[in-house]
Amino acid sequence: MTNNNIEQKQRKVDVWKIAKAVMFAFMGIRKKSDLESDAESLTPAQVIIGGIIGAILFVLCVMLVVRLVVS
Repeated sequence: MTNNNIEQKQRKVDVWKIAKAVMFAFMGIRKKSDLESDAESLTPAQVIIGGIIGAILFVLCVMLVVRLVVS
């Protein structure tokens, strides 16, 4: 295998792994081994997009809870 093929296999990450990394980052808890694994397999663009989507979902959930409590 060439070095390029190895890098492509490492870059293919499922959505669940990105979501899990972002969720744990929001909570501030993560094992060091998992953090290192994420750093090796996730690209900065994947993390940024996942963070933006996570933040939007969080804000929408808070707004929904507020509307349910107020009404």
